[in-house]
Amino acid sequence: MTGVELRQLRYFVAVAEELNFGRAAARLLIAGPSLSQQIKALERDLGVRLFDRDRRSVALTPAGAALLPPTRALLDRAEDLRLRASRLSGSEAVRIGYVNWLPPDLTSRTAAVAQMHIDAWVAPSHTQAARVADGSLDLAVLWLPLPDLRRLGLRAHLVGADRIHAVAPGPDTGAVRARDAVVLLDDDMTSWSTWNVYGEALAAATGARVVRIADGGVTGPAFFDHVRRLRRPVVNCPKGQDSSLPPDLVRRPIRPPEPYWSWSLVRREREERAAVLAVVDALSAGVGDLGVHAPDAWLPADDPHARPEGLRA
Repeated sequence: MTGVELRQLRYFVAVAEELNFGRAAARLLIAGPSLSQQIKALERDLGVRLFDRDRRSVALTPAGAALLPPTRALLDRAEDLRLRASRLSGSEAVRIGYVNWLPPDLTSRTAAVAQMHIDAWVAPSHTQAARVADGSLDLAVLWLPLPDLRRLGLRAHLVGADRIHAVAPGPDTGAVRARDAVVLLDDDMTSWSTWNVYGEALAAATGARVVRIADGGVTGPAFFDHVRRLRRPVVNCPKGQDSSLPPDLVRRPIRPPEPYWSWSLVRREREERAAVLAVVDALSAGVGDLGVHAPDAWLPADDPHARPEGLRA
């Protein structure tokens, strides 16, 4: 046990949660081979095999499953110790979580007001919002409907926006009407709850066709397979907006209307810590509306940044 490091335990938890070394490596921002080597070193130091793995799958062994809860608890205690030490030193960090996007200039904009700690646990919006509400995070960048934010006692500040496009079989790259597009909704509400809410609202407002799936194919290779099978433009969720396309598929703008996905910096409604509020100001000041209030732009009616109905064009 003398060789075990906290970072190796974090790696173990990431692989256990993703059950995929590639996704875990991307989440941890390290190379896949390095992650595999660290897991092997941890298994050697612990004297047990944590994962059964082959080219197609990764699964926790009984020993791995038994060690996962105490490992999470140990990491939580280590983080609590770090935060206590930070408070004693007078440089308490502001902890921020995210889903899959952060402002690219986050570090430079906040350097003068706080010591930022970017949480390594990348999780869905509803999970990150709950962590802000319970104090596990100070801030998070996510999307959540206004009623859910109010229920959790959270306030949202606009910090980013993605113009949503469709992916279609090529070669036509012209605009596609929203009502002629397909929206994929996944049965896995744990992973895709907020996307399903957004997609259902888009379909209800525009007449887009809803197709329900159960394979996680909202993004990635499975998404591309759905596009080929349906032979129609399929709305691309923000998690896959910047993915490289196979040569037989193309991006097509959606209009009318032009759907947007807003990114909110979320904090507790009654937040009083000066460092947290200073970070909010640093990241949201001067951002503007990022196009979400343009005449042809569309946001769900309960998006926290949607214009009041009477002000819409």
